[in-house]
Amino acid sequence: MNTDFTDITNGVHRVVETWEPILTGLPIDTIGECKNKQSRTIKQILGHLVDSASNNHQRIVRLQYNKYLEFPDYRQDNDLWIVVQDYQHTDWINLVQLWKFYNLHIIQIIKTVDHTKLKNYWNDFEGNKVTLHNMIEGYLSHLNLHINEIDQLIKNSPDEA
Repeated sequence: MNTDFTDITNGVHRVVETWEPILTGLPIDTIGECKNKQSRTIKQILGHLVDSASNNHQRIVRLQYNKYLEFPDYRQDNDLWIVVQDYQHTDWINLVQLWKFYNLHIIQIIKTVDHTKLKNYWNDFEGNKVTLHNMIEGYLSHLNLHINEIDQLIKNSPDEA
């Protein structure tokens, strides 16, 4: 099992450093009106990434002092999370900063993770065993998946044409 997460932490850092100025420079119409295939706006996608950071933060920390945990799996409810927190109407600059600093904190906790705890796990809502190692390994790809969605929405925006 590879326990060197440098590529992941460096990758998350690159995404944050690259995308913070892009996101803060987007026109209001672009962030609030362009929608992906799930009918989420850029604001809502970024809010979802904050939720992802928040949920992963809890899991990464708690699994370092618990061998096994049961967590609610927000994947089945993530559209409700977006609505309940009203990301569509939140202040954009504050949201971008929250996303940025949450990810910088995720980098810190990944860098200091107890490698003897990487096999600790939780079961998702489908009963799949997810180890601490798997969660860390998957974090950057999930981040990139949604950043790429945002990138496509920007490229297809009438404001960018």
